[in-house]
Order: sequence, then C-alpha cells, then structure tokens
Amino acid sequence: MSVDIKAAIESHNQAIESVAGLEAQLQEVITTALETINSGHTILTCGNGGSAADAQHFAAELTGRYEHDRPGYPAIALTTDSSALTSIGNDYGFDYVFSRQLEALGRKGDLLIAISTSGNSANVVNAVNRAKEMGIKTVGLLGRNGGTLAGLVDLPLTIAVEKTPRIQEAHILMLHLICDAFEL
Repeated sequence: MSVDIKAAIESHNQAIESVAGLEAQLQEVITTALETINSGHTILTCGNGGSAADAQHFAAELTGRYEHDRPGYPAIALTTDSSALTSIGNDYGFDYVFSRQLEALGRKGDLLIAISTSGNSANVVNAVNRAKEMGIKTVGLLGRNGGTLAGLVDLPLTIAVEKTPRIQEAHILMLHLICDAFEL
C-alpha cells in the first residue's frame, strides 16, 4: 500500500498556514496564559485521544522544561490521573471526567485550555461549562467548524480543515507558540 506523501505534506502545510490567520487570536491567548501564570493561577488542559496527549505534552512543557532552564509553571492536564478518570467515569459517567476534576482543582482566575478536533466532545463541553460557572477563563483549540465549543469558549482557535491528524499538527504548533512566550 502506498501513501501519498506529497498530498499529506500539502495538507499539513494548509493546516499549519491557517495558524497564521489566527495570529491576533493566538496573541490574545498567549497574553491570557501569561496573565494567568503571573497572577498566581494555574493553566488546566483537557482533551480526548490525541488531544489528551497534546494536553499532557503542553502541561509537561510548562511544569518541566521547554527549551531553557527556568522555573516551572503551574499546569495540570486533567487527562493524566487514571484513578480519577476511572472513578469519575464509573460514578458519574465519562461525560464528567474533566468537569468533576476541574471542580476539585480549578479556581477563579485559572485558565482552561480545552482541545477538541470536532469541538463536540461531551466531556470537554461539560468542562468548559463548569469552568464558566467557576469564573475560569476558557480557550478552545478546535477543528473543522469549531463545533459546539466554538460558541462556548472565551477564545476559540479553530483550524478549519477536515482531517483530524492535520488539525492536531496545527494544535501542537499553537501550543508550542504559547510555550515560546514563557521562554522570553
């Protein structure tokens, strides 16, 4: 079986180039993330599947080391605690695995970065709704048309392409651009 590498690269480039069209919104997200940390608050992240991996990767870049040695910043991926995920999933349902953790760990002034390539993941939608009730600012890294989350989050960043892998590639670029701001 042959893979059309050239077509894949062209599709990748289209998604990555769409990030440039979101420059103003991305700068606003960067400013919000910096303000969140500088005011003593925490950045929380969530997503499913590959977006869960991106959420974890981003939180690790902030708490650990990105490019340079610097103090760690408070960031929590709500995707990493298997005991919390399974107990909440069992007791309340999978749709509440992030919102319940957010209720326990988040506080007014924090920032939730919700990642969803469809923009319709029920557990991410519930987390955003809970964040808004708690006074937590929300950012959505979204795909396609942004789905339900586009109208819920405070700051949507939507990669308007159809292929999930290409959306994820653009999301990781945006997350790395946010990390760059913490290195200056």
